[in-house]
Amino acid sequence: MGVSSSTTTSRLIFFSSPSASSRFEDVRALPRRIRSATTVGRWPATSGANTRDPKEVTRQAPTALLRIAEVNETDAERRAGLRATQATEYNAEVLSQRYGRQPLKVVSRTWQIASTLGSFAFSLLLDRQQGQIQKNMQKRAADLRVRLTKLGPTFVKVGQGLSTRPDLCPPEYLEQLAELQDALPTFPDMEAFECIEKELGMPLESVYSEITAAPIAAASLGQVYKARLRSTGQEVAVKVQRPGIEEAVGLDFYLVRILASFVDSYVDIITSSVVGLLDEFASRVYQELNYVQEARNAKRFKALYGDRRDVLVPGMYWDYTSKKVLTMEWVEGVKLSEQQIIEEQGLNILQLVDTGIQCSLRQLLEHGFFHADPHPGNLLATPDGRLAFLDFGMMSETPESARFAIIGHVVHLVNRDYDAMARDYYALDFLSPDVDVSPIVPALQSFFDDVLTATVSELNFKRIVDGLGSVLYQFPFNVPPYYALILRSLTVLEGLALYTDPNFKVLAASYPYFAKRLLTDPNPYLRNALIELLFKDGSFRWNRLENLLKQGRKDADYQAKDVMQPVLQLLLAPEADELQQLVEREVVRVTEAMIVGTAIQGMSSIPPAVRALLPPVNASTKDQAAMLMLREQVLRVWGLLQSSRGFDPAMLQPLVQVLLQPQARAMGGRVAESVTRRLAARTLQQLLRPPSLPATAKL
Repeated sequence: MGVSSSTTTSRLIFFSSPSASSRFEDVRALPRRIRSATTVGRWPATSGANTRDPKEVTRQAPTALLRIAEVNETDAERRAGLRATQATEYNAEVLSQRYGRQPLKVVSRTWQIASTLGSFAFSLLLDRQQGQIQKNMQKRAADLRVRLTKLGPTFVKVGQGLSTRPDLCPPEYLEQLAELQDALPTFPDMEAFECIEKELGMPLESVYSEITAAPIAAASLGQVYKARLRSTGQEVAVKVQRPGIEEAVGLDFYLVRILASFVDSYVDIITSSVVGLLDEFASRVYQELNYVQEARNAKRFKALYGDRRDVLVPGMYWDYTSKKVLTMEWVEGVKLSEQQIIEEQGLNILQLVDTGIQCSLRQLLEHGFFHADPHPGNLLATPDGRLAFLDFGMMSETPESARFAIIGHVVHLVNRDYDAMARDYYALDFLSPDVDVSPIVPALQSFFDDVLTATVSELNFKRIVDGLGSVLYQFPFNVPPYYALILRSLTVLEGLALYTDPNFKVLAASYPYFAKRLLTDPNPYLRNALIELLFKDGSFRWNRLENLLKQGRKDADYQAKDVMQPVLQLLLAPEADELQQLVEREVVRVTEAMIVGTAIQGMSSIPPAVRALLPPVNASTKDQAAMLMLREQVLRVWGLLQSSRGFDPAMLQPLVQVLLQPQARAMGGRVAESVTRRLAARTLQQLLRPPSLPATAKL
C-alpha cells in the first residue's frame, strides 16, 4: 500500500494508558469523538503515572526495537502465525459447494455482473456486425476499465491480471487495463478499530498511543491508518482488511470461473486455459487476504534485497499482525508517480527508476522471488533518496530454468538472432516441444526489424512488449504468469521515467546487467548462449564480444576477474571438442594477426630510406587490412578488460592453473605448431615472390 506522506493529512486520536474497565465504552464512543474534534480527537487522560512522554519513547525506540527484533522476532512470528491459522485458501470445489446452496445470492450477483458486462458484450457484437472492431477498440477498452471498476475489488483485480496477459488481450486493452486503480470508498473507521481489537486480542489503546482518525489510504482489499506503537513510540502503518471481502471475492470467483469454463469450451481464439489462469490468479488474491503471509513475504524480500543501500524495505511488527491486521514500519516518502514533489525535494527521479530496474532484475533473475504488483503507489521515494517497496501481498517466483532463458532471450533480441529467440520459447515454457517454431521466426523478424535500431540505447521497451504481445496473440503460446508480470514491472518503471525524460529506455538501463550475467555466469545454459552469440559459421565475432564487454562493465557489480576463468574452463572441458576446434582455429588466426599486424605496423614506422634496404612486404592490401583490423579488435577487447573494475594482473594466476591442464597444454601445442607453419609459409612466400617493379621501371 503506497502512501504519499507529503500530500496526506489526517487527524490523530491520542490515547493515554489503557483502562480495562472503560475501553469498550470508549471505543464505541470513538466515532462521536472523531466527529466532534476540530483538529484532533483526544482520549480522556487517566493516571499521569501511566502516561509516557512520546519524545522520550521516540528517543528510546531504536534501541528497544533492535532488542525486540533480536530476542523476540521468531517467537512473535510464530504467534502471528497462530493468529492466522484460520486463513482460507482458494479451493474451487469448496466455493462450488458453498454457493451451490445459496441460489438467491448467486442470482443477485449474477444479474449485477451480467447487466454490467452484458451491455459491454452487446457493444462488441454491434462493432463486429458493423465492421468497426478495430476502429472502436480503444473506446471499448476504456469502457471495460470503467465497468470493471464499478463491479468492485474482484473485477479490479481480474482486470489488473488481464493487463499482464498479452496472449489474451490485444495491446489496446492491455494499455487501458494497466490503468486500473484499485482505490475504492473507505469503510467505517469504527469497524476497522473493532477489527484490530478482535484480531489482536487487546484493546486499541493498549497497542497504539495514537492513530489517525481516518484512513490515509484505501484500496480494494483494505485501508491503512498511521499510528504510533505504545510499547516503543515507533510510527507504524496499520493495514486493516475490508469487512466481508473474503465472502465477496469468493462469490465473484465462483461466478467468473463458470464463465471461464464456457470460454475454454467455446472460444477458440484464446489458446491458454482461462480456468487455469483464473485459478492461479484467485490463489494469489486469497494469499493477499492473509496478512501474516504478506508479512512473511516482506521479511523474505528484505532478506534478499534489503542489503542495497539505495533500497528500503519496511520491517514488520509480528506482535501486532494477524490474518486481517498488518502493522509495519512507517515509511516517509512520496509516490514515484508524483514526480513534481520528488523534484522539489531535490531527488533524481531517473536515478530512483534505475534503482528500481536494477533491484527488479535481481528479483527476477537472481533469486527469482519478486514483487508482482509494482504499480507506482507501491514505490516511494524517501527523503534520503532511497526507493521504498511496499505492499507484499502479491508476490511471484521465476523458475530457475526460466531465469537463464530470459537472459539469453534478451541478448538474442538485441542481436536480432530470431531463430534463437524462437527456440528460447521452449526453455521459457511458452510452447510445448512438439510445436514447430519455424513459422514464428518470420513474424518476429517482421516486427523487430522495424523496431530494433543500431544501438541498444534506442530501444523502447513498451513498443517491444506490444510487438511481442501481438506475436504471442497470433500463435499457440501459453505464457506463464511470471513472464507477463516481468513485462509489466519493467514497463511500469519505463513509463514512470518517460514523464521526466522522453528519451529514457529501460532496456538501455537493464542491458548491462544481462551482458554481465552472460559474460560471468557459469550456468551451462548461459555458457551455450554466449557461445552461440560469439561463434557463427565457424567464425568468432569479435564485435559482439566487444559490445558485451562495453555494456557489461556499466553494471555496478561487474568485475573483470569474473569474465575470463569460467569461459576458459568451458572451452577446455572434455565434452567441448567441437567448440575447442573453433577456438583453436581462432587462436591461430589471432596469433598470426598479432604477429603479422605488428610487423606491418612496425614497417610503416621505419624511415623510407631504411625501409628500402629491407626485404619488401608483398602481402595484398586486403590481407594487410584484415590483419590490422583483427589486431585492433583484439587489442580493444584486451583494453576493455584491463580498464574494467577489479582488474589486477594477479587475477591471471588462476588462469595459469587452467592453462596447465592437459587439454590446455595439448591445445597450446597444436596452436603453436599451426602458427609456426603459417608464418613459415608466409615467409617462404615473401622470399619466392618476385619483387614488385618500381613505378619508373613499369613505364
